[in-house]
Amino acid sequence: MTLRFGTDVSTAETEYGTVLLDQRTGEYWELNPTGALVVRMLMTEGDEAAAVTALVARFDIDRDHAEQDVSALVRDLRSAGLVS
Repeated sequence: MTLRFGTDVSTAETEYGTVLLDQRTGEYWELNPTGALVVRMLMTEGDEAAAVTALVARFDIDRDHAEQDVSALVRDLRSAGLVS
């Protein structure tokens, strides 16, 4: 499942992570380094399992918790209409 941001979504890398701007609504989303890593992995690898593995390798987090975090972020991004 490769994620694609909608055409009305702009992204910017920051010191802290990634900022998303939904130009339709003017809403900003700030992703911490964990969320930014998940989004990068999903957009490049296209696989939630790869994102989970990257989280486990980079941060002190167990696999079950990482799976829940990845699923929740994907659900939130889809629900907000930011990704397809």
